[in-house]
Amino acid sequence: MEEKSSATLETILRTAIEEFTEKGFLGASLRQIVKKAGVTTGAFYGYFSSKEALFTAIVEPHAAALMGRYMEAQTSFAELPEAEQPSHMGIESSAYIHWMVEYICLHREPAKLLLCRSEGTSYEHFVHTMVEVEVEYTMKYMEVLRRLGQDIPKLDEQMCHIIASGMFNGIFEIVAHDMPKDKALRYVDQLRDFYTAGWLKLMGQ
Repeated sequence: MEEKSSATLETILRTAIEEFTEKGFLGASLRQIVKKAGVTTGAFYGYFSSKEALFTAIVEPHAAALMGRYMEAQTSFAELPEAEQPSHMGIESSAYIHWMVEYICLHREPAKLLLCRSEGTSYEHFVHTMVEVEVEYTMKYMEVLRRLGQDIPKLDEQMCHIIASGMFNGIFEIVAHDMPKDKALRYVDQLRDFYTAGWLKLMGQ
């Protein structure tokens, strides 16, 4: 009985991934998922309370991993002594981005659901949340540079948001286009070089 329940769960999850990937959360049909999985509606509700609960079961571990590691990179940099932060600039973020590409390439299907197919769920603002965090820590870092005596021009949060949004959406193109890992790593390195040069120009450096 235990094995059968586990196999049924796996079938439901696999069928749901296919349906969500093809149609997105809003377009996906719970009726079709149940039908293709070969289970009754009653059996389905023994595993999940709703379509969104099913979607959450698929993407939540990956959302937690991506956001958790991202916050760890941000806070570890911010907790460095202020005088050491300029020499460490970009090290943590580069390591995170490389880790993220590796992670996404290992978990392509749920990553695509999270980043590209989550409209209508609590995850649809996942990228926006990352952007907001990036803006917050960027503004803090600019204040650190000013306290260290550097003449940093004033940049408002909206401008920082536009730049960060462009960067993250560019990075996540690797998901939308199912890029091979080697190509994805090369692209994100080039993208980081592009944005780093832009930031240095805007900050008068």
